[in-house]
Amino acid sequence: MSTIDSPDNPRVKAAGGLRERDARISQGRTLVDGAREALRALESGIEVDSAFVCPGLIRTPDAESAVKALADRAVPTVVVSERVHDRLAFGNRGDGIVLVMWTPPTSIDALVIGPDPLILVTEDVEKPGNLGAILRTADATGCAAVIAIGGTDLFNPNVVRASVGTVFSVPLASTTAAEAIAWLGVRKIRPVAARVDAPISYSAADLTGAVALIL
Repeated sequence: MSTIDSPDNPRVKAAGGLRERDARISQGRTLVDGAREALRALESGIEVDSAFVCPGLIRTPDAESAVKALADRAVPTVVVSERVHDRLAFGNRGDGIVLVMWTPPTSIDALVIGPDPLILVTEDVEKPGNLGAILRTADATGCAAVIAIGGTDLFNPNVVRASVGTVFSVPLASTTAAEAIAWLGVRKIRPVAARVDAPISYSAADLTGAVALIL
């Protein structure tokens, strides 16, 4: 397979355009930068449209496993030079792999939760890094789901990066405040708001049972 060395290649330019929100929304696709993130996306069964791989930068076990998973799933793969890889990858990440993936559905009605769930609800979180940190925490603590009201889109490439790929392992939904309130009410999940001026510390609050922690 020949190596693409020009950042002006149409396929490269089309993929790079997914840095823009309008392009992601209109096409229903987004970018996944990095080996850990790519591997988690593949392990989660996310539908991948195509992949850009720079063989000279595939040096870590995660990168090698991700490339193997691409081959096993017969994902269309484009070999690129380091120059092209650096144009596609966010923040000069040198992991050697960038995926173009179809964004999963985020309907709140598709969430499946068990008894007494802990759910995180975010409202108007604009910074992808903050949302990524919330997703890492949700994954680490076993939250049943994260529901996003407004703010940045859940599969912003910077959210994917900041979450270290946990955006693919936590059940997600994007909805309005009214729909979220109705959904929680039907399931008798108690909403609890986190506020900097609250009279009760989180460590003293009753968070037992089915709870939605609103940030």
